[in-house]
Amino acid sequence: MKKRYLIPLILIGASAVLTAAGRLSQTFADFYAAHIFPYISLPYVFFSGLFPFSVGEVLILAALVLFFAGIPLMIILLIFMKKSRKKVVSAALSTSLWILAFVCVTESLNCFTLYGCTRFSERYFAPKEHNNEELKQLYSMLIDEANELARQVPRDESDRFTLTIDAEAECKKAMTKAAEQYPQLRGYYPKPKPIMFSYFMSQTGTAGMYFPFSMESTYNADMLPELQPEVICHEYAHLKGFMQEDEANFISFVATQGSDDPQVKYSGCLDALEYVHNQIYENDVQSGFDLTDRISPQVRSDWFRFLPDNYWEENEDKEVFDTETVSAFSESASDTSMKLNGVEDGVASYSRMVNLLLDLYFPPEE
Repeated sequence: MKKRYLIPLILIGASAVLTAAGRLSQTFADFYAAHIFPYISLPYVFFSGLFPFSVGEVLILAALVLFFAGIPLMIILLIFMKKSRKKVVSAALSTSLWILAFVCVTESLNCFTLYGCTRFSERYFAPKEHNNEELKQLYSMLIDEANELARQVPRDESDRFTLTIDAEAECKKAMTKAAEQYPQLRGYYPKPKPIMFSYFMSQTGTAGMYFPFSMESTYNADMLPELQPEVICHEYAHLKGFMQEDEANFISFVATQGSDDPQVKYSGCLDALEYVHNQIYENDVQSGFDLTDRISPQVRSDWFRFLPDNYWEENEDKEVFDTETVSAFSESASDTSMKLNGVEDGVASYSRMVNLLLDLYFPPEE
């Protein structure tokens, strides 16, 4: 077999073996995360950081162009270049294999293998069963904290929270500080990058994205700036090898709450409060319903907001595909991808952050 076929096939096979090893052996996955992944990821991070735009987004666009333009081109060449059909097929096959090899290797090295690591809660917290009374207490504490922070942050003419800080710089400080407690977070943090096609991200309901094949942390440039601190810290957690969404959510909370800046703290607190609020009502903790009345008008005007007012009306000319269809497809794809990586509850796992918050605030008695 020619090298142009053999080498990518070997790389694809090796990536499959690496992913399987990480999935079957937690010891191997932990060793990989601690001693191999940091040295593999660092060159990626520095290289992609040389570009002011998202390299990952450009690669995805290039792949789409290649797919939609390459197939018709190959058909045309096969029709009109009868004497060179074998070369055309060979070139197409070779190109496809190398692209597939690149995707498989980078996904395995920078994402899939890491799903097999010891759970964050198992690594840093003693196991404990929590009850609805603790959930109610957590809800109360977060309400008090959010109410207090809401009075400290700058607000616009509509009395809504407005971000006035350099979110990137403050998030780097927050993650560095969090690394004192969670050593895996140590190291270099690159510049988070806005996505050019943020409208499509908005359609999918996505605030941030981690690209394993370019080792970049990106965010939706159209979302409310006030969400940036929480989202950036969440994506930074993925960059350090924490692939589970609930873990990234929790790390973002810990990092933002450890910040010295009230705007960063408020951004993270609002996100946590939303999750705990939803869990209170999902668990039907009726004794906790009255606590909702304590949420201040300022917090109520800030939480559960993702996009600016009138966003859809002002950007309807950008809609190529129906938003409802895009959203449903995106959620289904994300859910499937997570389940294939061993996350049994798929996208619902985001809310497991609440369990980690309970572990943090209500550890087992010694």
